[in-house]
Amino acid sequence: MSRNSNHMKNGSNNRGKKAADRYRSLRGQGRGVTEDERLLTRPTQPLISPTEVVSQEQERVDEHSFERALHFDFTITDPWRVMRIMSEFVYGFDALAHIPPAVTIFGSARTHADDPVYASAVETARILAKAGFGIITGGGPGIMEAANKGAQEGGNLSIGCNIELPFEQSPNQYLDISLDFRYFFVRKTMFVKYSNAFIIYPGGFGTMDELFEALTLIQTKKVSNFPVILYGSKYWNGLLNWIRETMLVEEKVSVEDVALLRISDDPDEICKIVCDAYQENRHLEKQDSNREKSIR
Repeated sequence: MSRNSNHMKNGSNNRGKKAADRYRSLRGQGRGVTEDERLLTRPTQPLISPTEVVSQEQERVDEHSFERALHFDFTITDPWRVMRIMSEFVYGFDALAHIPPAVTIFGSARTHADDPVYASAVETARILAKAGFGIITGGGPGIMEAANKGAQEGGNLSIGCNIELPFEQSPNQYLDISLDFRYFFVRKTMFVKYSNAFIIYPGGFGTMDELFEALTLIQTKKVSNFPVILYGSKYWNGLLNWIRETMLVEEKVSVEDVALLRISDDPDEICKIVCDAYQENRHLEKQDSNREKSIR
């Protein structure tokens, strides 16, 4: 399913080889910049006050810019990116539509295999897999690798949703389904849509982003019966104390918002929380078939 296959094979003659090499060179220009970065970048323009008279020179610059835009390569413009974004959603939906109930496990890519936290992630994923859940991760190394390894040890589906980065992040070796995404927001939609819980292991900015994305969706009732469980009280207590002692005290969040976060150091307890929430959701859906569903 990777998009990394070569677009063209070498030609049989020298002319064909030169043409193919030139094609690859053109396609490779700017590869240090990811598609996400191109999407979120807008060229700077001079600031002009509404009351300011626009100079003739600026008018000429604007006219030339418009003229260049008319002859610009459409495949690197924002309208074309909309098509790529749509195709990426279809790509993910098509690949994941028939997976079993699943749990997404997040955490640092920098966690080494000899770290006790790595071993815990393997165990947590293994227990969840045996309970019937597939395991979804970001597909990379560290905690992601540990969770995918545990999924396979538990005999269930192991899924990785990789992301294009300025530096290469290779998929780990424990994946049954490996997907490659250009856009973070598409990838995050897959995590939420196809997960029944988030388990958050110690991690950095990316892990924090995924944590607070989930909390925002629950707080605003975009998803329901969706446990968010932090593993590692020693790592997370500082954050939880700040939320309680600063955000809550200053009334930036409610008591109910704070209660959305669960914390555990026990893989068995984590599995029980996930299973109980899943069964409760099934029970509510059976009681009321018209009950508003989450985006899942």
